[in-house]
Amino acid sequence: MSENTVLVLGSDPPPKLDRLTGRARVIHADETTLADLLPSADVLLAWDFTSDAIRKAWPEQGPHPRWVHTASAGVDRLLCPALIADDTLVTNARGVFEQPIAEYVAGLVLAMAKDFYGSWELQRQRRWRHRETLRLAGSRAVVVGSGPIGRAIGSTLMALGVHVDLVGRRERTGDPEFGTVYASDALHPLLGQADWVVCAAPLTDATRGLFDRRAFALMRPQTRFINVGRGPLVVEDALIAALREWRIAAAALDVFEEEPLASDSPLWDVPHLIVSPHMSGDTLGWRDALAEQFQDNFDRWSAGEPLRNLVDKRLGYVPVR
Repeated sequence: MSENTVLVLGSDPPPKLDRLTGRARVIHADETTLADLLPSADVLLAWDFTSDAIRKAWPEQGPHPRWVHTASAGVDRLLCPALIADDTLVTNARGVFEQPIAEYVAGLVLAMAKDFYGSWELQRQRRWRHRETLRLAGSRAVVVGSGPIGRAIGSTLMALGVHVDLVGRRERTGDPEFGTVYASDALHPLLGQADWVVCAAPLTDATRGLFDRRAFALMRPQTRFINVGRGPLVVEDALIAALREWRIAAAALDVFEEEPLASDSPLWDVPHLIVSPHMSGDTLGWRDALAEQFQDNFDRWSAGEPLRNLVDKRLGYVPVR
């Protein structure tokens, strides 16, 4: 049996793939060399999951990798018509980011509810000003995205006493944790009841621009909005208007339509908006966890066993079983 070739897109820093030594030939590509190297690869590891190079370089016909693994939960940056149509398997990093992102969201919720920013600013000004803050227990959150990340966010918020309405693509009753998982067409009625709206949905044709002017208009003045899904899920101009006109209380974005966020973007200066650089899932050791996950799946692939985290390419995510 000939040695398999694993092509790694991106190498800064390179993944630790020690377990592949002697079992596979590991080569590296960047956006300029990817197209030339794809036909010779058996496996493609999209280590740089912020790159759109795979969509641009994937061959319409001829040799191509039999398996693509992306070191991210979302697969929107790599799926293209040719890749969707061919027989290549696609897997993602499901299992690595869920709890860190849930903790990050909980931190944002707590920071907003308890006005930590206000305390830091008053401390900087050396001003002693007593305030009252929000109580989380008994408040209501709508979490959009019923996959593992959304579920982890919902579970973590419920541990803080928040009532959570979980929204997915289709309705499911009898959920052991959330009771009912609401279908996407129930989102708008739920928005008017929410104190917190958290977006953790995958980016698909159906979800692009999900949070637009109409969605923000349905929220209440005390609603706070958080996006840890994908930037294009939110119409940024609509969010800016909602915040500037005080139609919602506050927001936090960890993802954006264009990344990195340009220094002249108006989002930097919007009142009551927290901006973070796509870091909600990145905790110490996260790259090592991603490399281990890929190597575990490589063991299964080499043995002819079913791969974990197999993406339904037409849906754009790993289906919930």
